[in-house]
Amino acid sequence: MAGRKFQDTMPLAPLKIVALGNCEEIGKKIDSIIVQRRKEAYGKADKPSFMLTDYDRDTYLVDYSCPRFGTGEGKAVINESIRGSDLFIIADTVNYNEMYSMHGDHTNMSPDDHFMDLKRIIMACSGQPKRITVIMPYLYEGRQHLRLINESLDCAQALQELIAMGVETIITFDAHDSRVQNAIPNNGFDNFFTTYQFISEILSTNPDLNVDPDHLMMISPDEGGMRRAVYYASLLGIEMGMFYRRRDYSYMVNGEHPVVSVEFLGNDVEGKDVIIVDDMIASGKTALSVARELKNRKARKVLICSTFGLFSNGFAHLDKAYEDGLFDAIYTTNLCYCPKDLREKPYYHNVDLSKYIALIVDTLNHDTSVNEILDATNRIQELVIKHNQKKD
Repeated sequence: MAGRKFQDTMPLAPLKIVALGNCEEIGKKIDSIIVQRRKEAYGKADKPSFMLTDYDRDTYLVDYSCPRFGTGEGKAVINESIRGSDLFIIADTVNYNEMYSMHGDHTNMSPDDHFMDLKRIIMACSGQPKRITVIMPYLYEGRQHLRLINESLDCAQALQELIAMGVETIITFDAHDSRVQNAIPNNGFDNFFTTYQFISEILSTNPDLNVDPDHLMMISPDEGGMRRAVYYASLLGIEMGMFYRRRDYSYMVNGEHPVVSVEFLGNDVEGKDVIIVDDMIASGKTALSVARELKNRKARKVLICSTFGLFSNGFAHLDKAYEDGLFDAIYTTNLCYCPKDLREKPYYHNVDLSKYIALIVDTLNHDTSVNEILDATNRIQELVIKHNQKKD
């Protein structure tokens, strides 16, 4: 395992972590996990890294602030030395819960505001860290990743800006389209998948689930997510289906081409449990329309699985759909802001990625390979075998 190999090596530099206010909760969890892991190992093994005096610390979080002036203008201030450090900056660009004061009014922070704060932190570093790695679970402007007409190419521009400011590697999760990394071909771009964590949570919360082609099916809500669904289905040894949306490209409504008809491509789902897998739930309209179609086709249990739960239209329509029996559960991660009222919903399950990110940070700090972290095939297959054995 990668976790055993990196302990045999020296860290690239002393570890420092900046968890921006928009991801303070998960930042504290990641820090706590790394602190505990290193304290347990420190002095108990004859490893080079354990000989360093600053390897075993009470916290790796950096003391910083991002104050605002009354006009809304901001700045970043780092209140401790970061010279020669291996700095990891964690940012949640879609945390709408964060606010700042402007002209006496409280204003919700937009993704643009969060991205600007991220750049302010990098500027405040003044080039002092030995290396800067940005962990941006939800890739800023990730949905604006390609140009079809005369329009901005925001995600590619943002990546180039970060690299120009001295960032060496950008880490994200389940990118909407990882090909956007072509904008920075000579720099690091790691796109980690959350497959193992999702499958583990689904199996633990659904002990009656039969993981075989006769009882379980993976569903892609559209053609764009087909590769993701194929990957899940291949790991679990089950079949997949896909919904194809035929659109009218002659005009647009609210920035989108309207859907003319919806077709299902796949085998019969009657009596089967189905998992709808996607990278994000924005308004929830697509996920609920797919769930409705599957229930109309007499699917037994409908589980909605999405890395990022944005829920930009609130939860009232989801509550109503759950009461009407359109779906049985929704799974999203803590990689983006999850409000308390969402966590208390009877149908909601939050998949914690803190340990996963802590392992990534620890491994990269030792400058060792993350290939085994990226490939979770064996672990998933072992998980499925154990689950099926318990049922038998």
